Amino acid sequence: MIKTLPRAIVWTQEQQEFRSLARDFFEKEVKEQHARWEVAGIVPRSVWEKAGSLGLICPNFPAEYGGAGVDFLYNVIVIEESSRIGNSGFFISLHADVIAPYILHYASEEQKKRWLPGIIDGTKILAIAMTEPDAGSDLGAIKSTAVRNGDHYILNGSKTFISNGYLADLVIVVARTNVDKGIHGISLLMVEAGMAGFERGRRLKKIGLHAQDTSEMSFSDVKVPLTNLLGREGYGFRYLMSELAQERLSLATANLRSAEAVLELTIDYVKTRKAFGGPLSRMQNIRFKLADMATEQAAARAFLDQVLLHHVAGNKAMVQASQAKLLSSEMLKRHVDECLQMFGGYGYMMEYPIARAYLDARVQTIYAGTSEIMREIIAGSGLGL
Repeated sequence: MIKTLPRAIVWTQEQQEFRSLARDFFEKEVKEQHARWEVAGIVPRSVWEKAGSLGLICPNFPAEYGGAGVDFLYNVIVIEESSRIGNSGFFISLHADVIAPYILHYASEEQKKRWLPGIIDGTKILAIAMTEPDAGSDLGAIKSTAVRNGDHYILNGSKTFISNGYLADLVIVVARTNVDKGIHGISLLMVEAGMAGFERGRRLKKIGLHAQDTSEMSFSDVKVPLTNLLGREGYGFRYLMSELAQERLSLATANLRSAEAVLELTIDYVKTRKAFGGPLSRMQNIRFKLADMATEQAAARAFLDQVLLHHVAGNKAMVQASQAKLLSSEMLKRHVDECLQMFGGYGYMMEYPIARAYLDARVQTIYAGTSEIMREIIAGSGLGL
């Protein structure tokens, strides 16, 4: 076990018990099945429903919709326990911490009662369709349109790289409801599985995240009722920007815990792997690199915990969340590469967890805002440049 200072977050007894529940779930229901899911390229719906039955999905949502009414630190516990065992297929945090808040914060009361109970109990899986073949980080370039026609919109367009895309029952689609207003003409529409004209394309083959279903989507004259508009028409871009801090803090939490888990795995390996008459852990180069990684992770942990506490207290932390996401994702990518090197040829074998960790880490500096976008936010909003 790596020796560290006590965390800035002081966990209550109730939170510690919740962590034990989450750890048991991820150990038994996810870790033991993950290799099978990677072959299948998809996670079974039953694991979503099991997580929902245990209260692991959206615990911070109000009890009236099925949540526990606790604070976001309970969600952090779920993210940490998920990342601790190397889960990269069951995208519970995307569903609960990134997408569901749009419904909680911007949906009407009727919409919340219609959708949130299933979202929280795991019977309704969420996806969000933003990225298009020609529009990634630049949401202002999206081409999908939703034209009002009587009591519904006519939605047309295509989306790609949609996580949970194949399993999703409910998809928040980012589309233009007014093509002349730029980002102020973007709205969020809830498309439900089974709507005529809504088609899922192929499940995409990725470098990593092999158990996670990522797909293309197409919308051809889909009739979306006006009652499925989230919030106000033309406010979609504003809504998306307002939820980014929590999305990036969720990813930073996952990245840092993943880096810590990889370091722990590597320390155990170098203690037992023999070379040149002794364990690898006796070699100065190995020892110094591991010491550097442990130090960098400790510093990142101190910063992230402070930002999480700031966020839970209800304060805005867009710049700090971007810093945490940038720091943790770039760090994870470097650390897992360094650690794989210490495994030698075994590190290149997929039967070793370090190999999958290496593949899964690569996307972390790309999705939910690239490292370049994070640097622009930090330079602009944080440094006034």
